Amino acid sequence: MLKKPSKLAQGDKIAVVSLSQGTLGEDFAAHQLKLGKKRIEELGLTPIFMPNALKGIDFVKNHPEKRAADLKQAFLDPEIKGIIAAIGGDDTFKILPFLMEDEEFKQAVVKQPKLFTGFSDTTIDHLMFYRLGMQSFYGPSFLNDFAELDTEMLPYTKKTIEHFFTNPATTEIPASETWYEERTDFSTAQVGQPRVSHQDSGYQVLRGHGQVQGHLWGGCIDSIYDALDGERYSDEPAVIARYQLLLKPEETEDKIIFLETSEEQPEPALYRKKLTRLAEAGILENAQAILVGKPQNKKYFAEYQKELLEVTQEYNTPILYNANFGHAYPHTALPYGALAEIDFDRPSLTIMEPWFA
Repeated sequence: MLKKPSKLAQGDKIAVVSLSQGTLGEDFAAHQLKLGKKRIEELGLTPIFMPNALKGIDFVKNHPEKRAADLKQAFLDPEIKGIIAAIGGDDTFKILPFLMEDEEFKQAVVKQPKLFTGFSDTTIDHLMFYRLGMQSFYGPSFLNDFAELDTEMLPYTKKTIEHFFTNPATTEIPASETWYEERTDFSTAQVGQPRVSHQDSGYQVLRGHGQVQGHLWGGCIDSIYDALDGERYSDEPAVIARYQLLLKPEETEDKIIFLETSEEQPEPALYRKKLTRLAEAGILENAQAILVGKPQNKKYFAEYQKELLEVTQEYNTPILYNANFGHAYPHTALPYGALAEIDFDRPSLTIMEPWFA
């Protein structure tokens, strides 16, 4: 059982950390920083920007030890009750040696568990917390969600964030009735401008029937593939393996694996290659089910379905498609390790246990 953090409360201090890319500290993002800070304060929370979170892209990239130090400090500070990833990136794995070999940090994670939310390459942080024994949330991040340029956060995403203040016994996660295109312009001229939106089609059953339960584990397929393959950073698979962050085949037997694709929008052939690599690693074969996030801008929406069905055909894995997490908008949050139930007949997704302690 993973240690659960406490729910948020009015007046809590929330740390913002840049664990991969330092975009939040750049001048061109100053209006987004201001917006995100305002939205956190409107929720009754106090944002605390960790010492290196706003030092910009070059500094953050060149100093993984400083990124790690920020995360450790956030866990050691008893006044900080939650932690939000600023944004994703592609080299989060570089902070692992500074954290996974630090006993004080590891003890703090399980003795003082805190809400941690983010997505994309923040997947690597989630896999670290999972191995250390703390439940984290594959959910909203600062720049993508709190700093939404419209006059308010996307309504479905805002409900997700408000759920961090509650703790019901079970939580049904509805499919969003609306999906939004990613912005191509994040300039100050776009402040107050709505995203392009479309009516959505809800959850789609690709394979399966009845109710299937399993414990949630997964993330961005691009980040998990990089952890296995080493095309982007040749030393990454060795670092990931050293700390055993990926599941062994026998560990997947009680899991619902959730996967989504990044803003790189891999072409179908590459998507198939990544799925196949996960299958070869034993991550898909024994899973109870696979939960798949909506592709950004619904690009390759039908093509990905075909690849999913073909790669998993020999396993006959139940698959629920078009869920609202990851790089497509809006966002729910998925609690790592929590028992979830997919009803393939309705279809629906329910977290079968409280999110918090």
